[in-house]
Amino acid sequence: MDIAELEKQAEALVLPRFAEAEAWWLGQWLVARAQAGNLPIAINIRTQDRTYFHVSMPGASPANDQWARRKGNAAFLEQKASLIVRLRLEARGLTIERHGISLADYAASGGSVPIRVAGVGMVATVTVSGLPDVEDHALVAEGIAALKARA
Repeated sequence: MDIAELEKQAEALVLPRFAEAEAWWLGQWLVARAQAGNLPIAINIRTQDRTYFHVSMPGASPANDQWARRKGNAAFLEQKASLIVRLRLEARGLTIERHGISLADYAASGGSVPIRVAGVGMVATVTVSGLPDVEDHALVAEGIAALKARA
């Protein structure tokens, strides 16, 4: 996907609401997908100051938890999917460090997708880490679409 497609996808994934019940449902949906595919991933759903859901599936490493945190931070900072952050930087021949941002806390790598609520804006991120970053992003986007479809 290119940046324009990702931005169009983001518009289509705006939810009518998002709170603990939706975070739990989405987390369980992602866990079921991970179990079905034997995916070694970390899953994180959080706001800026609160974790709603976090799990590391069999085969995921502690590094995946850190990648999830760092990708989520980048998504919050830019208010965009972390894959868009990476693609925009690459298009300009830049890295995230060029902006004085610490790699210890931020990662320009796909897999963190903002949760946006209609009439409110960005309220949380959903992040997966453990697959190639484009696949991390696709899994999260599929999960958000499934959540929206049940609303």
